[in-house]
Amino acid sequence: MHSAYMDNNATTRVDPRILETILPYFSTYYGNPSSMHSFGGDVGARLEDARASVQALLGVEHDSEIIFTSCGTESDNTAILSALAIQPGRREIITSVVEHPAILSLCDHLERHEGYKVHYIPVDRLGRISMEAYAAALSERVAVVSMMYANNETGTIFPVETMARMAKAQGVLFHTDAVQAVGKIALNLRESAIDMLSLSGHKLHAPKGVGALYVRRGTRYRPLLRGGHQERGRRAGTENTTGIIALGLAADLAVEHMAYENTMVRALRDRLEAGILAQVPYAFVNGDPEHRLPNTASISFEYIEGEAILMLLSRVGIAASSGSACTSGSLEPSHVLRAMDIPYTAAHGTIRFSLSRETTEADVDWVIAQTPPIIEQLRRLSPYWGANGPILTDNAFAPVYA
Repeated sequence: MHSAYMDNNATTRVDPRILETILPYFSTYYGNPSSMHSFGGDVGARLEDARASVQALLGVEHDSEIIFTSCGTESDNTAILSALAIQPGRREIITSVVEHPAILSLCDHLERHEGYKVHYIPVDRLGRISMEAYAAALSERVAVVSMMYANNETGTIFPVETMARMAKAQGVLFHTDAVQAVGKIALNLRESAIDMLSLSGHKLHAPKGVGALYVRRGTRYRPLLRGGHQERGRRAGTENTTGIIALGLAADLAVEHMAYENTMVRALRDRLEAGILAQVPYAFVNGDPEHRLPNTASISFEYIEGEAILMLLSRVGIAASSGSACTSGSLEPSHVLRAMDIPYTAAHGTIRFSLSRETTEADVDWVIAQTPPIIEQLRRLSPYWGANGPILTDNAFAPVYA
């Protein structure tokens, strides 16, 4: 039986070339990069090579603007808490309603326990940010804006460059969680007003447990972790040498494959969507059709549950994820879909297929072949589906199409 991994927005496979390169750093080149001897010095040189590679991927002017961290969540928390620490007189934050929990959970904590005011900017039916609400929220009272570069569920890309310039005009620091964007779309931070940017290695074929935070040169900064002198005193703790070296290699490969991501991967994504929608009625794609990551397809299948779809997909070797955050004791669909006002009967049946440069035509064809009969099977069991299609018991269940 064929298998198809379509959950690359959750994590990617470590590129075999990266794995082969880093293995010796576990057993042969294992020195602490802070040590004076050659065992450490040679490893330290590789860390600086990795920093230069991440610098090139982001289009950063100075390698000193790259701080290695453990993950995107640490980078996000560091950026926001640093911005608040250096501006104690500014007690407001701006973010969006569709951010990753790494941002939303922190903002909720700051609002509930530290007395900060958080402006949550809404999105429309396609997941596009309300620029009017954003402009209205900006003021000299705001310490930091944190807006994702691209949404992890729908792939919708926010106009962060424009938003960063608007923030700068008000003297407000601008951070973007670019975990899903880095490696998929070209960035040039030299020409940007973005002050801070977060990324995570395992989203671009490096191992889990390594990330980075870009901090524009001249931006005032307070470290989250204090201790040793690592990362020029900006992030204490012995460096994850194998992870950082891997991240540097992943950055090099991302630059090499950027054109492929935006042509071939995009074409495979479009083929997947078209192939499924041609066979499945009452289904639609979520997100901004004009400004979307090239690898991400969020498809809502009305009148059925996403968890059941995932279970049956898994049985035929297909790995995807649900747009529904259903866990034990919860029947709520994801906050992203709720914010986009997707009908509940569609939000519950939303599946995210996320591709990578390793996705093949055979993978896509397998998903196209296997998904429609699964949807048909589950709809036969749905209380909202009859012999002739949907049974509309309430206007709230009426289908909505992008």
